[in-house]
Amino acid sequence: MTEKVWLASYPKEVPHSIELPEIPVHQFLTQAFESMPNKVAIHFMGRELTYKELYESALKFANYLRSLGVEKGDRVAIMLPNCPQAVIAYYGTMYAGGVVVQTNPLYTERELQYQMADSGAKVILVMDILYPRAMKILHETKIENVIVSGIKDYLPFPKNLVYPFIQKKQYGFSVKVEHSGTNHLFTEIMKMAKMDKIEQDFDFENDLALLQYTGGTTGYPKGVMLTHKNLIANTLMCDAWMYKCKKGEETILGILPFFHVYGMTTVLILSVMQQGKMVLLPKFDAEQALKTIDKQKPTLFPGAPTMYIGLLNHPDLAKYDLSSIKACLSGSAALPLEVQEKFEELTGGRLVEGYGLTETSPVTHANPIWDHRINGSIGLPWPNTEAVILRSGESEVLPVGEIGEIAVKGPQVMKGYWNRPEETAMTFADGWFLTGDLGYMDEKGYFYVVDRKKDMIIAGGFNIYPREVEEVLYEHEAVQECIVAGIPDPYRGETVKAYIVLKEGKSVTDKELNEYCRKNLAAYKVPRFYEFRQELPKTAVGKILRRTLIEEEKQKMAQQEAN
Repeated sequence: MTEKVWLASYPKEVPHSIELPEIPVHQFLTQAFESMPNKVAIHFMGRELTYKELYESALKFANYLRSLGVEKGDRVAIMLPNCPQAVIAYYGTMYAGGVVVQTNPLYTERELQYQMADSGAKVILVMDILYPRAMKILHETKIENVIVSGIKDYLPFPKNLVYPFIQKKQYGFSVKVEHSGTNHLFTEIMKMAKMDKIEQDFDFENDLALLQYTGGTTGYPKGVMLTHKNLIANTLMCDAWMYKCKKGEETILGILPFFHVYGMTTVLILSVMQQGKMVLLPKFDAEQALKTIDKQKPTLFPGAPTMYIGLLNHPDLAKYDLSSIKACLSGSAALPLEVQEKFEELTGGRLVEGYGLTETSPVTHANPIWDHRINGSIGLPWPNTEAVILRSGESEVLPVGEIGEIAVKGPQVMKGYWNRPEETAMTFADGWFLTGDLGYMDEKGYFYVVDRKKDMIIAGGFNIYPREVEEVLYEHEAVQECIVAGIPDPYRGETVKAYIVLKEGKSVTDKELNEYCRKNLAAYKVPRFYEFRQELPKTAVGKILRRTLIEEEKQKMAQQEAN
């Protein structure tokens, strides 16, 4: 056992540990239905579903999966943006005893084929526009049935009539699928009356709820095995941390995609657990998000720094009222201080940084929302969670203030990687899950990430943490977004390069940025190169892809050498 010094820094309202009920994730939906059947569960582009409608739809989906031969432990892939069908299918798959495989709708054929083959999914639910892509890879997978749905299926009249024309104009084609054979239409499934409860054995510790694939920014993505216990634990930790939230009264803005574990836990599960309302948007668009906040008055807004930056820099920001927002947990990337302060000033709510990984369901640390927080810190370990700093590559626990690898234990830590026992074993040391992040802990138990172990730049023998350089650049008035990477250098080994997106109407030169950085950073940390871009490569949740930029640099250098 580690000494949990952070408990002394906890707000008095947050319990040090939480009793975990041994229930499956879908029991939260059953409880919401029994408690508040007529309460609105989902708002989607003007259409609303009550908890009764959501529960009954999920049972219909579960029974239909059973009729297709889905048994306990079988994998069901969901390849949808945030929409009611994604919620129905998620809970329906679990009612059927299946394991959800969340699948990014932006996947290429190669990425989709790999994930379906690796997971062994038997059924896939796809958006109509993605049906042709799914059909091309079926013969290389174990998929037996394809369920098709469209955004229009849950749009109110007359949007449902207009949308197919918008979609055809946008994509240049439309898809028509018949409900027959191995093809199934979601709308037809929902017309079926069978809503039997499905009884089955349940193992809280070991039964998988989810196979969540890691981003795969390096190498092939791995399927992270998350159990019902993992997801129940992390959801209840989140609920305890947000102690001012009231059951049945919160509205959560669901822009973070459900195919990312952070959006899934903090919106898809937490909202149902709290018996609140989730307001869904299929993708992040700053103007649409501002209009939705103004109209729907969400109280909670889990997001990523790029989302908050996008809203703050929208030219029509002043037209919209964002004062309904009480709390935001920011994840997936470092939260710049300037963004935090501006967003809080604008909304009157609180925006704090949290930390976690796909392998931890995902959250392990967060700053207190309404109490003492430390800017630049990822905060305190959550209830039931232990954390230490280990000497890199060893199991020696380092003292306060020393930089090493952050390691965690807790009920939210994954069971392991799907079909990869060797890689699972390499990720644990003496029971500690190794995060791959470098950081330290202060004397009050607040943790700090200095960088990814893999992202640290070693230039001329000096260790440089990109995050430190990025924090300085974010404070410059002309910088909207930035990322710093180590690129190959024949003399220094690596050297520092900054990729920058400027704010609209602002300008700055390399020379000016160089002078600015030299005032705020040691000489060896100052970027040697600056590249200005219209946009930066990102994941679906807005995490900037540093590896993509490094690969681009390597390709450029290889071409130069070849010429």
